[in-house]
Amino acid sequence: MLDSDFTQEIAALRSTFNDIRAVVDVDALEADIARLNDEAGAPDLWDDPANAQKVTSALSHRQSELKRITGIEQRIDDLEVLVELANEADDAESESEARAELVALQKAVGDLEVQTLLDGEYDDRGAVVTIRSGAGGDDATDFAEMLMRMYLRWAERHGYPVKVLDTSYAEGAGIKSATFEIDAPYIYGTLSVEAGTHRLARISPFGGADKRQTSFAAVEVIPVMEEAVEVEVPESDIRVDVFRSSGPGGQSVNTTDSAVRITHLPTGIVVSMQNEKSQIQNRAAAMRVLQTRLLLLKREEEAAQKKELAGTITASWGDQMRSYFLYGQQLVKDLRTGYEVGNPAVVFDGDLDGLIAAGIKWRKRKSDD
Repeated sequence: MLDSDFTQEIAALRSTFNDIRAVVDVDALEADIARLNDEAGAPDLWDDPANAQKVTSALSHRQSELKRITGIEQRIDDLEVLVELANEADDAESESEARAELVALQKAVGDLEVQTLLDGEYDDRGAVVTIRSGAGGDDATDFAEMLMRMYLRWAERHGYPVKVLDTSYAEGAGIKSATFEIDAPYIYGTLSVEAGTHRLARISPFGGADKRQTSFAAVEVIPVMEEAVEVEVPESDIRVDVFRSSGPGGQSVNTTDSAVRITHLPTGIVVSMQNEKSQIQNRAAAMRVLQTRLLLLKREEEAAQKKELAGTITASWGDQMRSYFLYGQQLVKDLRTGYEVGNPAVVFDGDLDGLIAAGIKWRKRKSDD
């Protein structure tokens, strides 16, 4: 029979979940879904494709959010029933199942509780993530590819849809840069704490024997914007270059000039896209990312009038936010939060939830100070 402590843990879990449910305001969420459903069902919806995309995307995000909340609530209900059955039957197998489900639910509710801290202007949106190799030669480009795989595995673990938008392969190992989109609710708010300089220290597989190498990569995270209406980009402010998409080692994977690189001349911002099927699609995707970056730059410039902003992410010594040690102590340590993981392999395989949750709580504390 399951002990009273187990029953108390379920009661505490239920109480925490109810608090979260109140903060999320499920009734308002359901009303929002009903409104968006009506808009999505309008016969003239696709007369305005841009607005149609905005409505359907918002509806999908809110439905996913509600499904997550109601799914956890149903699992708590089912766990309480399972505990009753296990106690009545004095069934060891049911007890073991109940204990395992309690642990899983405690994690799910904990993750949901962290999500309630995401109350920034764009936190509920999807994200476009760009990874760039920094100082460190082949080790840095290899590290950039390791980080890309890490985030893609994290998204896969959670069932989030991922779309790789651009990959620039290095001459040797790894990648110079990569851009991908994860379009699911609250991904921007969640992954925004991953932005910054990441540092890898290990015995280099590319240098001399037993030579320790330190390398860097920069991670940029921006929100997915349905439309960046606040930023107009005159044609005279951009230079558009087209080229053929390429694979690892410079191997051509496209026989037409479908890849697009847009340079914003006033700021020097460069956006490349090559993973869509046509030049038109790649240009549209690149313009959307460029407009988002310009919008965020505009916000930063406005905020700079009130407080000093953090400097540019340089992907080099002095400004790293996390270190990955693959020799000696084998450790991943976040330098902002102090959070540590003693098994780098699981982190690189996408187990980032603890690091991310610590980052979100750290940011919330800083904003409240």
